[in-house]
Amino acid sequence: MKPTLITVGREEDGRWWADIESMPGVMAYGETRESAIAAVRAMASRVAADCIDHGEEVPAGRTKPV
Repeated sequence: MKPTLITVGREEDGRWWADIESMPGVMAYGETRESAIAAVRAMASRVAADCIDHGEEVPAGRTKPV
């Protein structure tokens, strides 16, 4: 499996967010950068499993990791 590009940022209120552009709708927030990344990775795994369960193609990841 190729590494997936995760974009990370911080809101004005201090919350961190992480997004996987190649998987629309896969975005998560966390109190720390690391927790946001962990949350978005978990969400991506659930989305991928759901795609597999329904016989759909799993969105391809990018080639650059965080």
